[in-house]
Amino acid sequence: MKKHQLGRTDLSVSRICLGTMTFGEQNTEAEAHSQLDYAIERGINFIDTAEMYPVPPSAKTQGSTERFIGSWLKKSGQRDRIVLATKAAGPNASQTWIRGGRHNLDAKNIRTAVDDSLARLQTDYIDLYQLHWPSRNVPIFGANQFEPKKERASVPVEETLAVLGELIKEGKIRHIGVSNESPWGVCEYIKQSEMKGLPRIATIQNLYNLTARAFETTLLDEVCYREEVSLLAYSPLAFGQLSAKYLDNPQAVGRLTIYPPTWSPRYLRPSVLAAAKEYADLARANGLSPAQMALAWCYSRWFVGSTIIGATTLGQLKENIDAESLTLPVEVMKAIDAVHARYTNPGQ
Repeated sequence: MKKHQLGRTDLSVSRICLGTMTFGEQNTEAEAHSQLDYAIERGINFIDTAEMYPVPPSAKTQGSTERFIGSWLKKSGQRDRIVLATKAAGPNASQTWIRGGRHNLDAKNIRTAVDDSLARLQTDYIDLYQLHWPSRNVPIFGANQFEPKKERASVPVEETLAVLGELIKEGKIRHIGVSNESPWGVCEYIKQSEMKGLPRIATIQNLYNLTARAFETTLLDEVCYREEVSLLAYSPLAFGQLSAKYLDNPQAVGRLTIYPPTWSPRYLRPSVLAAAKEYADLARANGLSPAQMALAWCYSRWFVGSTIIGATTLGQLKENIDAESLTLPVEVMKAIDAVHARYTNPGQ
């Protein structure tokens, strides 16, 4: 499988990354191990997780995903073959089960988060440590307008970078990245690292799929290109909408039918459903499954360092990985852009 270098680091990762947020909720430990085994067999060397996982987040399951990965690492002996990424939760008072709901991106919290993740993952180091969402007020998770009235106290970027630098020197983490960030955030992290000799971010893990292409239009693509920050694209199938399984069967088993619609309302917007139908029709007219076309498109984008895929069955995982070998014809790419012009970022 083709590999990409992340940012300015020495990390060479497969252009498909195995996402694991179903482990411990929709997938058992045995199923998780089977997915990890299969991913390695197919050439994937990059695994992404988070201290908050699985999702939807809950006190009962929090940390299970990392524990399942940790038990697999211990059993398989594959630690040296993989690039392991995890994430520290940003502030969220409702998630009281993570450090009493007072978790933020300050030194005390990050140190505790790293040590807890290392214990669950049964490893001595994390290759890529990411900040799951910003400490400051920023529109994320379906909100797409900045609202000054929501300003709150936040941890200065230089304080966060300083503790991450200490953890790098201690050998607990190797490289760092951000997630759900904005152009201003990326620039601020880079500015502070250069001004104060602190570690430099290598990656940004943001939403990117056929219904959510804001990365291209918020200048994030230019910022990341010029500053050599690699995009890790998450939710490439828009919670399954771009696989067309819900179009074909509104009661199909998946996150959008298992869990309350309030958990992921952006993927249920009428404009998302309309766009998903057009993309599905386009894929099938060209002899492709909707999921294959959506993933092949994402895999091909010049600014994507790796695309994070998730699956609940080995069959889904196989289809997702198989799409890596596809090259979409120019006519299909043009038709995709035409649909995008009619339905611009409904899932953002």
